[in-house]
Amino acid sequence: MTDLSAFLVGLDLLGTFVFGLSGGLLAVRRGLDLVGVLALATAAALAGGMLRDVLLGATPPAALAQGRYLLTAFAAGMTAFLAGPLIDRLGKPVLVLDALGLGLFAVTGCRKALEHGLDPIAALLLGVLTAVGGGALRDLLVAEVPRVLREEIYALAALLGAAVVVGADALALPLGPAALLGVLAAFTLRLLSVARGWSAPRSPWSRR
Repeated sequence: MTDLSAFLVGLDLLGTFVFGLSGGLLAVRRGLDLVGVLALATAAALAGGMLRDVLLGATPPAALAQGRYLLTAFAAGMTAFLAGPLIDRLGKPVLVLDALGLGLFAVTGCRKALEHGLDPIAALLLGVLTAVGGGALRDLLVAEVPRVLREEIYALAALLGAAVVVGADALALPLGPAALLGVLAAFTLRLLSVARGWSAPRSPWSRR
């Protein structure tokens, strides 16, 4: 494994953990038992990456072929189950972790798509799908409208992170720093949109 591929796998595992933690914390807040916490953590952590791999034809998905992904998701769920109240004291952990996971998965999903020969537009879309898939399933499992469908900036933040990767690839820039920049861009836009009340455009005919 090259240094770059090891770096990207590290980002993917970090994204798996933080998304799993966001799912586990949401489950704890909803009063779910241990099985529910682990299920929600696993769904949030792995759904986006599994969707990415299936669309790329990389089967079985890495989440199933490599035990470290499942172990990482379970570790995130157990962390939320055992230390949820302590993590909640940090402020808005689900929001922050979700924003970080969004950036990490947008970057790794886009990068993997490019490595499989997809063109830039398809790679952008796959990066966004990777980023929003787990969060969408997590929200659906607790009967919430997925954040990607709400008025908040969500998919657009993932698109920005993926666009940084595509731009760096087109310009033959170092991919490691570009990946970190993409994560930071998506993370920052997501948090700023919540803090400033920014939203994606809505139809003038939609009911508020």
